Amino acid sequence: MRSDEETKQIVFEAARHAFAVDGYAATSTEELARGAGISTKTLYRLFPGKAVLFEAMCADRLERLLSAVDLQASDEVDIEVGLRAALLACADLALDPEVVALQRMVLQESAAFPELAANFYRNGISRTAAALARWLRVQVKKKLIALDDVDEAAGMLIGMVASAPQRAAIYGGLPLPSRKQIERRVQTCAALFLGGCRAASA
Repeated sequence: MRSDEETKQIVFEAARHAFAVDGYAATSTEELARGAGISTKTLYRLFPGKAVLFEAMCADRLERLLSAVDLQASDEVDIEVGLRAALLACADLALDPEVVALQRMVLQESAAFPELAANFYRNGISRTAAALARWLRVQVKKKLIALDDVDEAAGMLIGMVASAPQRAAIYGGLPLPSRKQIERRVQTCAALFLGGCRAASA
């Protein structure tokens, strides 16, 4: 007998695939239940509606990223090594093919379902930036970098790492960068950022 938590993970996997392939509007709760191998009654018990499921799915997708970014904040590592690890965790999520497909779907359907865009922003973009801001705040406290606005800097950093490849994939139909290309981009962004804000004493 599966626990509710195990069942939720199976539902999230099925939902991620269904939403990315068929879109939000075209995916029925019956299809989601069938894809997860459960009854619609069980699906509604776990998630009272499709919007609730979408929000929970987005939040779940970020847990690994957030723990990875937070973990780096407590490690006694060189700041550039730590920043690369934190940015790589952000890039891994932002440039994940399923996440990009979901973002494309949110953009297409946000006019009809505005709550989708709000949920994606709250559980995706906003939480990712907040996690990176926490990491940066630790570095500021250690006097390794100097920043006037940590939250703004976190948003800029994520933009440097992920925005151009995301836009190229979503609007230009170009392939997402390879792991090696992402790592090279992360290395360049970390060096540029630290070149501009490393504390004089660091």
